[in-house]
Amino acid sequence: MNETERIQATVYRLACFDFPWDVTRSLELALFRTFASPRIGGLLHATGEFEARPQKRYDDTDLIVSEIVEHGFASERGRRAIARMNAIHACFAIRNEDFLYVLSTFAFVPVRWIARFGWRPLTEAEAMDWFLFWREVGRGMGLAELPESRAAFETFSRRYEARYFRPTPANQKVALATRELFASWFPRVIRPLVRANIHTLLDYPLRTAFDFPEPGRLAQALAPGLLRLRAQALRILPKRRRPRLRTQMSHRSYPNGYVLDNLGENGTEGRLSDRP
Repeated sequence: MNETERIQATVYRLACFDFPWDVTRSLELALFRTFASPRIGGLLHATGEFEARPQKRYDDTDLIVSEIVEHGFASERGRRAIARMNAIHACFAIRNEDFLYVLSTFAFVPVRWIARFGWRPLTEAEAMDWFLFWREVGRGMGLAELPESRAAFETFSRRYEARYFRPTPANQKVALATRELFASWFPRVIRPLVRANIHTLLDYPLRTAFDFPEPGRLAQALAPGLLRLRAQALRILPKRRRPRLRTQMSHRSYPNGYVLDNLGENGTEGRLSDRP
């Protein structure tokens, strides 16, 4: 197994066997972080898509990322997914610095989440392979000035947040629409609790940028406590033997399946699926 195969195999195992639920939740949190940048949040708000069709925007992003993770950046499907992502981004004037920051959230937020809430910590080799995977995705995106080392990329990410995170009406509207999307997946009666738990999982700079309220003491204890209890239970339960593949799951926006090369477009829900 060469280095590329090893990196792809590590990420596939982590995302589809060891931590599928954690990776999904942490990537949702990673997207939340990007909204706090006025340029990124402002662009997303200007498209109107997050407010008008939040479920479809979520499903499109989820499926493109899942195609890359499940098949690998060097596979035919992975390259097509990256090409589709590049085609969507080409419609907008996006600075290289902003692309790098979004990529950094995918490289680091899942690792931090698993360190906090995973049923076991990542090994140093796993954390490095996770970083190397997303660095290669960045190369496939044609990003300039891509940091070569994990430490340099994390330093860039934290400096970007310190420099750019601040509240704007656009940031807040995109974050609110996304929060309400997540809440809509639950029965109406418990949605206030869902919102409070989401606020608990966002750090102070994010809550400030989105004008979300400070969670109460009960919420601050409840959400992290339940996640840690879940981790303890998973330690003693049998380990997953079959992969959990998000590309094979039903998605609200694509009840009949999806066409990879059409993700991000409108009106593609009824087309024949080409998913593997």
